[in-house]
Amino acid sequence: MQVKAIKTRKFLPPKDDLFSFLKESFSGIKFKEGAVIVVTSKIVAISEGRCVKITNTSNKPALIKQEADFYIDKNKVSGKISTLTIKDNILISSSGIDESNGNGYYVLWPQKPFFWAKKIHAFLKKEYGLGQVGVIISDSHRVPLREGILGMGLAYHGLYPLRDYRGTKDIFGREMKFSQTNIIDSLAAAAVFEMGEGAECSPLAIIENIPDIKFTSRDFSNKDLLKLEISQDRYNLFLKSPIWKRGKHKK
Repeated sequence: MQVKAIKTRKFLPPKDDLFSFLKESFSGIKFKEGAVIVVTSKIVAISEGRCVKITNTSNKPALIKQEADFYIDKNKVSGKISTLTIKDNILISSSGIDESNGNGYYVLWPQKPFFWAKKIHAFLKKEYGLGQVGVIISDSHRVPLREGILGMGLAYHGLYPLRDYRGTKDIFGREMKFSQTNIIDSLAAAAVFEMGEGAECSPLAIIENIPDIKFTSRDFSNKDLLKLEISQDRYNLFLKSPIWKRGKHKK
């Protein structure tokens, strides 16, 4: 498998044009059939104009609560840790709001990441004549009890998100009953590692020669197969705690 980050111009808040940016950034690149293109969520959010100017009167805690589905009050969190939130059924700090590479703006999460994954997919097929191609909208996050950040996928289109081992045998012949590989987050983690987190200016990545993935035209926006209801999650005891308060985010 090959993962290549694409160096680009600066994509400028508070709003920039996504598709002219993609066309410019992919100039001269020959895509292989079966490639997966990873686009950072920040690029998509800026294209939506999801930016809030940082001023002396900016109230980031209020903005976090406005964007969150659920949150834990900052006074319940010790030290310098960011506000813990659940947004779009994802456990993430500060509702995904980011200041890095924002040029004086808070950049929020995209409002319609699956919509944009689908539009980017259609653009790639039309512009570059691709038959099979996948798109992932990525962001970075922290895993509980682990230092450092990893990439994850907020949305995807063109590929099936899971590799299912249920019903197959392990190396000792034991039937596997639960294991499924999360392909989207696995590929997003590889891409984000290549893209970097600082001044690399490489918010796009191309992943090629990926083993054993399935391409599909299915739209997962109404039923994201990666998302679990809190009641189904193995960490539901924590996630259902009364310490969580409902945010103001309207889906």
